Formats: sequence, C-alpha cells, structure tokens
Amino acid sequence: MKQTFQVTGMTCSACSAHVEKAVSRVEGVSAVSVNLLSGSMQVTYDENTVTAEGIVDAVKGSGYGASLPQKKGKREAPPRPEDAAAGELKQMKHRMIWSFAFLLPLFYISMGHMMGAPLPGFLVGMENALAFAFTQLLLTLPIMYLNDKYYKVGFKTLLHGAPNMDSLIAVGSAAAVVYGVFAIYQIGWGLGHGDMDLVGKYHMDLYFESAGMILTLITLGKFLETRSKGKTGEAITRLMDLAPKTASVLQDGAEVEIPVEEVQVGDRIVVRPGQSVPVDGIIVEGASAVDESALTGESLPVDKGVGDKVAAASINRSGSFTFQALRVGEDTTLAQMIRLVEEASGSKAPIAKLADRVAGVFVPVVMVIAAAAAVVWLIAAGSVTRALTAGVAVLVISCPCALGLATPVAIMVGTGKGAENGILVKSAEALETLHGIHTVVLDKTGTLTQGKPRVTDILPVQGLTENALLGLAACLEAPSEHPLGAAIVEEAAARELPRQAAEGFEAVHGRGVRASLAGRSCLAGNRAMMEEAGVDLSEWLPREEALASEGKTPLYFARENGLLGIIAVADIPKATSRDAVAAFRSLGIDVVMLTGDNRRTAEAIGKELGVTQVMAEVLPQDKERKIAELQSQGKKVAMVGDGINDAPALARADVGLAIGAGTDVAIESADIVLMKSDLMDAAAAVELSRATIRNIRENLFWAFFYNILGIPLAAGVFFPLLEWQLNPMFAAAAMSLSSVTVVSNALRLRFFKSRYRAAPTSSEAGTACTAGCPAARAPIDEPEEHEGGTTEMTKTVKIEGMMCAHCSGRVEKALNDLPGVTAAVDLAAGTAAVTGDVSDEAITKAVTDAGYTVTGIQ
Repeated sequence: MKQTFQVTGMTCSACSAHVEKAVSRVEGVSAVSVNLLSGSMQVTYDENTVTAEGIVDAVKGSGYGASLPQKKGKREAPPRPEDAAAGELKQMKHRMIWSFAFLLPLFYISMGHMMGAPLPGFLVGMENALAFAFTQLLLTLPIMYLNDKYYKVGFKTLLHGAPNMDSLIAVGSAAAVVYGVFAIYQIGWGLGHGDMDLVGKYHMDLYFESAGMILTLITLGKFLETRSKGKTGEAITRLMDLAPKTASVLQDGAEVEIPVEEVQVGDRIVVRPGQSVPVDGIIVEGASAVDESALTGESLPVDKGVGDKVAAASINRSGSFTFQALRVGEDTTLAQMIRLVEEASGSKAPIAKLADRVAGVFVPVVMVIAAAAAVVWLIAAGSVTRALTAGVAVLVISCPCALGLATPVAIMVGTGKGAENGILVKSAEALETLHGIHTVVLDKTGTLTQGKPRVTDILPVQGLTENALLGLAACLEAPSEHPLGAAIVEEAAARELPRQAAEGFEAVHGRGVRASLAGRSCLAGNRAMMEEAGVDLSEWLPREEALASEGKTPLYFARENGLLGIIAVADIPKATSRDAVAAFRSLGIDVVMLTGDNRRTAEAIGKELGVTQVMAEVLPQDKERKIAELQSQGKKVAMVGDGINDAPALARADVGLAIGAGTDVAIESADIVLMKSDLMDAAAAVELSRATIRNIRENLFWAFFYNILGIPLAAGVFFPLLEWQLNPMFAAAAMSLSSVTVVSNALRLRFFKSRYRAAPTSSEAGTACTAGCPAARAPIDEPEEHEGGTTEMTKTVKIEGMMCAHCSGRVEKALNDLPGVTAAVDLAAGTAAVTGDVSDEAITKAVTDAGYTVTGIQ
C-alpha cells in the first residue's frame, strides 16, 4: 500500500536523503520519496511485512521525527500553509534581529580598539583582561541561546551519523566558544600567578566574536532563503473553494438549499444562470451553455441538454437546467483533481544542493583533520596550547558561513531581479531546477492564446458591406447570452454600429438563434441550422472548411432563407506567442502544446505558432499523466498554464509557470508566476535561472577555495618549511572574507538583462488586436475619428486597491465589458486609460462592481 507520512527536523537535502536511505532499508518497503519542502514522505510498502509504526521508528532512528498517516475520513479544508510559513519567518526574523543586537557590541568590544575606538575603562589594560574576556562571553551566550536550533539539530544528526549543514554550524561555533573559555581560564591563571606574558598572549586570543558571527550570519542567510520561497501550499485550498458551498436540491417539488456535503447520489439539483455546478451529474431537464474551461481547457462554452453530463465547478452561462447527482464528495471530478495536486506535490523529488551533498563528507573529514592536527602538534611540540590552537583553527576556518550563504544570497538577488521584470519566483528550488529544463509544455487557452473569443473574419455576400452584416448579426445575437454571440456584439459596439431590437427571439439549443428584424425573419447559427431552414450553402462550404481548418468557428447569417454571409470567431494567439516558441528553441528546449481543446483547432494554432508537437483533447488527469510520461523518459519538464485544469500538471512538472492573469489555483500550484501574462517572460525566466545557478557555482567555488587553502594553513602543514600557520584569529577573518566575496559576487546579478524582452503590457501598448479591433486602428492615447464626425476621447481613471496583475486584469475586463469601450490598465501607476463614449458614472460603477475604488477621472 501507499501512505503519506509527515517528517520533522529536516533542514537540507542531506537530511531528506538520509531519511530516504533509512526508510528504503526497511524490509517490505518498495519505494520511498521524501519532499523536503512540504516535510512529507510517500512510502509504498507491503503491510504484511512492515507496519506504519515500523516506518516511523526507522525515521526516528535516523535522527528525525515522523508521524503516522492520518486516517481517512470526511474531507476538511487543510490548514493554510501560509500561516505556518509566516510564523516561521517571524520567529526567524526575531532571532536575527536580537542576534545582531548582541553581535554589534560584541564586535565593538573585540575589534573596536584595533581601529582606535574607545572602550570603557574597566575593559582596558592587561589588569582588566578577565573582565574584557568575560564580557565577550556574556554577549555571546544570548546569541547561542537564540540560535540553539543549530546545536540541537546539528549534534543530534552528527550522533546519528548523518551530519548536515547544522552540524557544521554547531561544531564550528562551539569550537570557537570552547577555545574562548579555555583562554579565559588561561587569563585567570596568568593574573593569579603574575604571569602577564600568559595574560597578554590570550588577551587578544579570544574568538567569541567568531561564534557570534557564524550563528548570526547563518541565521541571516536562512531568513533570506525562507523569505524567497513564498507561498506554495495554497493550491488545494483554492481548488476546494471552487465548488459552491450549497446546492439547490428539489425535495417534494420545492427547492431546498442544503450544504454541498449533504448532497446524495440521485438528488435532483437546479442550476441557474451564472451559478456553478456543485457536484457531477446528468441533465434531466433544460438546456444551457456550460463553461467547462476550469476542468477541460475547452476555450468555448459547451452546449448541454437532456442526457448530457455536467461536472462540479463548471459554470452555467445561460439557461437554467436540472440535473441528477451521479458523483458526490470525494468522487467528483474536482475532488479527483485535488487528489492529483496532493500526490503530484508529494512526489516531487527534493532539489539536492551542492553544499548539502558535500556536507556529509565535509564534516567528518574536517573533524579528522582537526583531531589529527591537534595530535601531531601535541606529539611534535609537546604543547597543549599549540595543539588546541591548530585544532580550533581548522574547525573555525572550515565553518560553513560562506557555504551557507552561497545559495540563498544568489537566490535572493536572482528572485529580486526577476520581480523587477515581472517574473515572480516562489521558491529557490524552482529557480534552481529551471536551468536544467529539457522540455516546456504550454497550455493553449489563455497561455498561447487570448483566452477570449474575438471576431476574426467578416465575409458578407456580394453587395453587402462588412458593417451591415456585423450590425445585423449583433442585433440577432444581443439577447442570446452565448459567448460567441457576445464576441460579435462586442465587435459591433467597438465599431459603434447602430442596433435595433429583435422581435420573437428564440434560441435553438445546439443550432443557433432566430428572430425578426424590421418584420423580416432572420437566422444565425451553424450549418445544421441553415440546412434545416433550406438555406443554400453550396458555394460557402469551402470557405467554412477553410476557416475551421484555421481553428476558427464560422457562424452563418441568413434573412428569409437567403444567406447574408459568414462571421468567424476564434480565440486568437497572443502577439508574442510565436516569438516565445522560437525563444525556447534557441535556448535548446523542446516545445509541446497540451490542451483540452479539439484537435483541429489545436493543430491550427500550433501550425501558426511553429509548435510541431501538439497534444489535443486532453483531460486534466491526462495532462498530469502526459507530464509524468515525459519525465519518465528522463526529461526535466516545465509546464506553463493559466487554468484550474492546469493545476495538477503544474504541480507534477519539475517547474510550473503560471500566467499572471490566470486563475488563483493555477498561480498557487505553480512555482513561478509570469505577472505580465507574456510567454516571453518564461524564456527570460530560464535565462535568469541559468545566470543564477552559474553565480551560485561561482559562490560555492569561493566558499570552498578558502577552506581548501585555509585548512592546511590552519593545521600547520606549511610550518616546518615556511613557518606558516594560521591561528584562529586569521581563520575567522578568512571565513568572514569568504562571506564578503560570496555576497559581492551575488550582487553582480543585479545587472542581469534578458535577451528575450516581453512585449509591453496592456498598460503600455494594449493587447493584441485583430484587424477589426479599434485599438489596432488608432493609438489608445489619441482621439479617434468616426463616421459621424464625432471624436472619441481617452479618459485617465485613478484606481485604488489594485495589488497585483490579477487585480488589474479584473478591472481591465470590467471596463472592456462596457459597450464601445477600450481600456488598458497600468498596475504600477494605479490608473486605467479608457477610450470610448462612456460616462464617468458608468466607469465608476464598473470599477466599483469589480471590487475597487475610483479616486478620480481626468
């Protein structure tokens, strides 16, 4: 069977590797995977051979904590991980601030006099050497107490034969303190016996500041690393929030609203326009267009009627319907997606950092060298002092201060640089993994394409103008509430075409609409509707096929059985999608398009953008499986998506990248968020990752360089020939210098510039437009001349409350939904540029309804 355990006490990949090794040795365990980030472990084992308690004991025996898997029961919302992360960061910040509070006076006392800084009289002179030394000890002890975690974990893992980074910190800092205490005793002996030479020798031979610096700087590095990780565990909670909390169930002929958890298989549930489907089921009455993009990736709503199945979390866009519940609770499609995210997140292998991989070898080797140096000097010189000096010097210079900072400082600078360019990196692991990606998998709807239907082609019959056909079409489609019709109405409004009310409107499910305009019967719909009405389409069928082959949806329009023309609607590619595909290839990365959309549309888009490998009609669980298949071929895979249906695949991928204008769930499931919703930023993120990892490797080189050079010097290897030996004082200075070198090198990342510049955001140049889009015909900041001689002006709206690209996307959508309005939002400036004949009251209402505040309109 397969079970998930919680493991505590792990601080680095050396820890997770040791836990994995310890559990894999247990008889009956066939597979084990430890996730360092989530502190979880998935174990597949034979329950006839070993029990869960036996696995927990194996983890505890390796020096870490573990808890039994939780019993299955009613699903409840998991605790929010951001609360725990915030608490940990707050505690770490507290330790860091107070550590610096004690470190600064400690450094002033120990080093200040070397720079001519005055000291209190009771600390000056040989006669006050004991007070001088003891004061430093008293300032060091609080720092050790604040950071006692390093000692608890470091010595515990060391005793269990699995040393990690904490072991290096604990051994190095403890060695410096032990030597300092030894020096205090020597000073006391010298003062008591009048041996001022002994006092003078140890008066300046105290290394308490080394211990304080080691602990404080490592805590700083840990704080920076923790802060850079961000929130990564909200995806499951957000997925659970998608389904409505209540359902309108028919009981004894009346609608009764009950909690969705109480819905039973067989219940009949009513869903009205705009509501979400609470559970999976089959329609028994009514018809509608249902938006399933959250689950299937289908860019357009799907017509549903009696006998069709509906799934939880899909949205009813038009008519009301009643359906019978077939799958409830843990059996719904949404619940299955939640489980996929849980399993994919738990099965991710932890990223093994170089510093952690060498820690298990580095610590024992250093200890052996330190002990050997002490023994050799004790035998050769017969001096305990010289032996202790050599041993402590080796331990101090080998303390991993630079080793601990090499990665987090570079990650901090790299992630900061990414944020400046609209690339939000949520974890150091993601930035590290991205540099080795072999394949990038791209979602289509909303990622490669706009994610919203637009009019692409207007083909009127001879003698009819485009505007005439579009105006008539808009009159027919205005009452329909169908997304394809909405695209036509929006285009007509953008062109400010006159509109008249339709009479006798009727929506024909799966076909189209019919109505009367000026007393004449009109039709709008697909081929089937026209053929049933006897409209001759023989000359237009090749054009329909050509449009369909391009991934467009052609709609016919007729009046009194005479064809008026075709209007094609499609979800068009974003302006930079083709360039982004080319950018990935120039980086040596294979590109795959993965979508739930139909094959013809997907292949047409792929051909247009230069994507040769297209996987279409893929359900959410199949998306996650396709990612796993690519990984099983030995490839590192990045996934770029924006929808809820992408969440399992984003979690399964080695690195998940979410489009910033996408759903909250996709953003929370991903490791990296592209705030500008531009694929070019994904290529830039790969470049940034490669530059950061190169910087980390350079940092690690410098960190190890000082150790490799300094350890032989500290051990006295060169003393017989050159009389060179590094005492603990210079060992501590060398260690500090290595830290400065590492930080300085990491700061070079501030000058990083990508070759792949994302297109201007909508706030800079508007979104990609078709030929019919007003923004394509006139700059957004200039008045536009219209047929009637009127001039369309641009207003600047000041808006408060927008915090991210998600906010600006909501505001932009709300404004663009106003008839005849084209709007672009500038998140940084907190403004929106609104072009169109619209009142200030309408603008204010649209923004307010979206949840934000208008503070001024110019």
